[in-house]
Amino acid sequence: MTYKMKLQATNLSWRPSAKSALILNNVNFHAQEGLCIGLLGPNGSGKTTLLRCLYRGISPTGGSIFLDNKNIAHHSQQEVAKKVAVVLQESPHEIGLSVSEIVKLGRLPYQGFFTHDRITLTSHERAIIQHLELDHLLERNHQSLSGGEKQRVMIARALIQKPEVLILDEPTNHLDIAHQLSILRYISNLDITVICSLHDLNLAAQYCDEVAIMSKGHLISQGKPNDVLTYELIKRVFSVNSIADTHPATGYQRLSFY
Repeated sequence: MTYKMKLQATNLSWRPSAKSALILNNVNFHAQEGLCIGLLGPNGSGKTTLLRCLYRGISPTGGSIFLDNKNIAHHSQQEVAKKVAVVLQESPHEIGLSVSEIVKLGRLPYQGFFTHDRITLTSHERAIIQHLELDHLLERNHQSLSGGEKQRVMIARALIQKPEVLILDEPTNHLDIAHQLSILRYISNLDITVICSLHDLNLAAQYCDEVAIMSKGHLISQGKPNDVLTYELIKRVFSVNSIADTHPATGYQRLSFY
């Protein structure tokens, strides 16, 4: 099957100031339409910085990013907001907003801020909320939720935005095992392009169509998990030994570390 290129970074570099060291160094990354791509690497490898460049949270120092084969710098903010939704590691500290009000913020690229709360939830929006097990929380204040509940609320808000590309920075943070599996199963089956940074290599191997490995600001390798997550690469990037076999229940690659 041939996939259309949805989002692409070429020779991407970023540094916080002219005198600083490069945080991203000549990164070439691609995300084809409809694929779920796991961004992996040790802490400080540049994963979050790459994601921030991809959703135009920061401007690259060098190189280019293309969304639908058009330089993202030439898209308006509203065009990008209609096509790309983002879920960050930490939820913003909203003041006095209910869960229902927060998820409706996903409508903002299409409506004005002051109209977003006047419309009841659509059947599409309710389906997202039900799948993420948020129906019973709709009237709760966002600040009263647990970390995992807040994360699920922000994922719902992003999906209600109806994006073509969903970018998630550590979406399984704060989630228990059951919700980690549920969320990754859900987003990996969405009919959109998904790019998510993860720490768990086994979850990436099971739920991602491709993985991209970051190390010290460089993108080392990108491809199918079985091809990329080799003993040699894991030893070089993560400084651990590993053994790969097939999980008896799922049939996916399973990695053990020692």
